[in-house]
Amino acid sequence: MDKITFLNPEFFWLFLLIPVAVVWLFWKKNQQSATLKISSIQGFKNSDSLLVKLKPILNVFRVLALSSLIVAMARPRTVDVSNRTKTTKGIDIVMAVDVSGSMLAKDLKPNRMEALKRVAADFVEERPNDRIGLVVYASEAYTKTPVTSDKAVILDAINGIKYDNVLQDGTGIGMGLATAVNRLKDSKAKSKVVILLTDGVNNAGFIEPETASDIAKQYGIKVYTIGIGSNGMAMFPYAVAPNGQFLFQMMKVEIDEQLLKSIARKTDGKYFRATSNSKLAEIYASINKLETTEIEELKFYDYDEKFRPFVWFAGFLLLLEIGLRKTVFKSFI
Repeated sequence: MDKITFLNPEFFWLFLLIPVAVVWLFWKKNQQSATLKISSIQGFKNSDSLLVKLKPILNVFRVLALSSLIVAMARPRTVDVSNRTKTTKGIDIVMAVDVSGSMLAKDLKPNRMEALKRVAADFVEERPNDRIGLVVYASEAYTKTPVTSDKAVILDAINGIKYDNVLQDGTGIGMGLATAVNRLKDSKAKSKVVILLTDGVNNAGFIEPETASDIAKQYGIKVYTIGIGSNGMAMFPYAVAPNGQFLFQMMKVEIDEQLLKSIARKTDGKYFRATSNSKLAEIYASINKLETTEIEELKFYDYDEKFRPFVWFAGFLLLLEIGLRKTVFKSFI
């Protein structure tokens, strides 16, 4: 019953007329009853038959029929609402992530790379309607996951990000950006975005960052750049011990902020500096708000009308009342 709604609930006010109808039927019954004056009714005391006692049920049928018609006019029905969303403006995003050895620095907890993975995973989960890809780079770059709408694939790829000793160590910002742009240049999306993250200075690769940013601008790709690392000094890995563990020492944090600002400015993007875990999370939240996807929500209402049983019930009661009145109770009317 909690799912039943009424299209015309104002008809329930007609129930106020039910007592009036009962009084009217009672008055009409008395008016239609013939009277006869006799000296004594002693001989009629036990003459009431079962039909005489059941005669008031005809009025009960009429009142129930009227009540059922009132409910029918109120139009009871159930509704099943289904929501569907339609993306009217899709966004293709490629995250280009620096995986050089310096990303193991411990100024973010537990280190820069692990802090990034957590925040990036949250970012992906909050973009259910966009396609996302992942590029990793050091001195070279490669596509870890092409642009896809399969969020499980992206999240698995992010979880698998690690310091890649297959790639020669170094920071090829131009290589990372160019590879990301290559993944987006043929995209038909309304908006194309690269989120480029690095913690150092461009010192490797055969593609200059300026050249890569020019190509991004040519294809209408917006680049958000993020410099990750605290100000001053931080614990950096500098060697690997015989047991395979990294050895750390305090070193100066160097990030080419002028280059990152230039890339962002040229492509109508924005530059951010992440000096802590919370700041990194705020940056991705900001990008999430800046790059909004237009969604059209469609609601479908499936109505199941319930008034017909009440109409049939009222009709049945009226026919039954008329039939009984014209046949069984005819001699008593």
